[in-house]
Amino acid sequence: MSEFIRDAILTGIWETFVMTFFASLFSYIIGMPLGVLLYSTSKGRLMENRIVNAVIGTIVNITRSLPFLILLVLLIPFTRMLVGQSIGTTAAIVPLTIGAIPIVARMVESSLSEVQPGIIEAATSMGASPMYTIIHFVIPEAMPSLLQGGAINVATVLGYSAMAGVIGGGGLGAIALQYGYYRYQSDVLWTTVALLVIMVMLIQEIGIRMSKKHRKT
Repeated sequence: MSEFIRDAILTGIWETFVMTFFASLFSYIIGMPLGVLLYSTSKGRLMENRIVNAVIGTIVNITRSLPFLILLVLLIPFTRMLVGQSIGTTAAIVPLTIGAIPIVARMVESSLSEVQPGIIEAATSMGASPMYTIIHFVIPEAMPSLLQGGAINVATVLGYSAMAGVIGGGGLGAIALQYGYYRYQSDVLWTTVALLVIMVMLIQEIGIRMSKKHRKT
C-alpha cells in the first residue's frame, strides 16, 4: 500500500468522523423533539392528539421508508441550495442528517414508551404539568435506553456515510469505491471495510458502557 493511499485513508477516517459527528448532532437536535412529540401525542399519553401524531408519524414513516441512496440523489438540489455544493464532506452531512432524523425520532419514541406508567402517574399526582413530567421524569428514566439507542443511531449514520461515497461524499466509503472497487485494489477495500467495522464496534461499545453506567447511578 503506497504512502499516498495511506494518507488518503487517514483523511478518509477524519472525513467519516466529521460527517458522522455533525449528522448525528443535527439529527438529534431535530429528531429528539419529534420523538418526544410522537410519544406524548400518542393514544393514552400526556398530550394525546391524534392529528398531530398522525401528521408527524406519516412524515417520519415516509422519510424512513426511502432507501438512503435514493434519498441522496433526491436531495442533491436541496443540498446544493443549502451549502452551495452537492459533493464533498460538508454536502454529505445534509442527506445524512435528513436520513437519520426519522430513525432518531422513532428510537426516542420507543425508549420513552418503556418508562413505567407508575412514574408518570406519580408525577401527575404531584401536580406536574405534562411537559414538566416528560422533561424531568420520563426522559431521565428512559436515559439508559436513549443512550443505547443513540449508539445504534450513530453507528447507522456511520454506515450511511460510507454510502455517501457513491455521490462523492468523501470519507472511507469514497476511498473504498474509488481505489478498492474501481481500481481493483482489494487491500484498500478490505482495509476500509475493517476500519468501518472497528469504528461501529467502538461506538456501540461506548453506548453500552454509558447505558450500563447510567443504570447503576
